[in-house]
Amino acid sequence: MTSTTGYDENHAKSQGETPGIDVWPNQYRDRSYTIRIIVPEFTSMCPKTGQPDFATITIVYEPDALCVELKSLKLYMQAYRNMGIFFENVANKILNEFVAACKPRRAVVVADFNPRGGIRTSVRVSYSNKSN
Repeated sequence: MTSTTGYDENHAKSQGETPGIDVWPNQYRDRSYTIRIIVPEFTSMCPKTGQPDFATITIVYEPDALCVELKSLKLYMQAYRNMGIFFENVANKILNEFVAACKPRRAVVVADFNPRGGIRTSVRVSYSNKSN
């Protein structure tokens, strides 16, 4: 399906490969606590124009058996630098891959993009493991 603006499914699906996110065992699994990770210098590319997009990505999660190793997360985030991907896809892809890696009790990803063309966009996606 093609829209009147020329965007089509190929633009929406233009996502690249990302490296894995490493994890380590949570030693405080019996406690409920949250971890907030802020990535203030996230960059990706507009799949339509090829222009860079800048954002602050915030991940808040309640770990279960595993916690995320931060160096691998940094390398994961850097993989988006030259990737053509829409804002909504950024937030959902990060959440999906984050949850697959560490299987948290709950997680929220907020992708707060800098203004482009006078419009500021913020995308919030969440996950909750119903069995916890």
